Amino acid sequence: MTTELFWLALTAIFTGLFWVPYILDRTAVRGLLPAMGNPSPNDKPQSAWAQRMMKAHANAIENLAVMAVLVLVANAAKVTSDLTVFAVQLYFWARMAHFLIYAVGIPVLRTLAFAAAFVGQAIMALALVGWL
Repeated sequence: MTTELFWLALTAIFTGLFWVPYILDRTAVRGLLPAMGNPSPNDKPQSAWAQRMMKAHANAIENLAVMAVLVLVANAAKVTSDLTVFAVQLYFWARMAHFLIYAVGIPVLRTLAFAAAFVGQAIMALALVGWL
């Protein structure tokens, strides 16, 4: 496994676990059986941090789709370098920061973390097409 694939797998694993805290909050706020039921407009609202975490999770999934394709295409094309490793590591750490910062509710830092992850995607894309 290449280093890029390792970091992509780690990103996918953590993204796949991002739902756990907000579901625990849902269970704490609504109770076990209502938390397992179908959503209703009458449901008791979740904690503000859990609502933000749900949005951060959705955003992480949307962006993982882009980064995953870039890393997998680069792997298939045998495009690898210190720069592509840096790009996927930057993406991982920036997405982790984005998720946590979004949950805490710090808007400017959230945007900076999102931008850092985008820079990771851009570096990977530019390396893939041979512009870096």
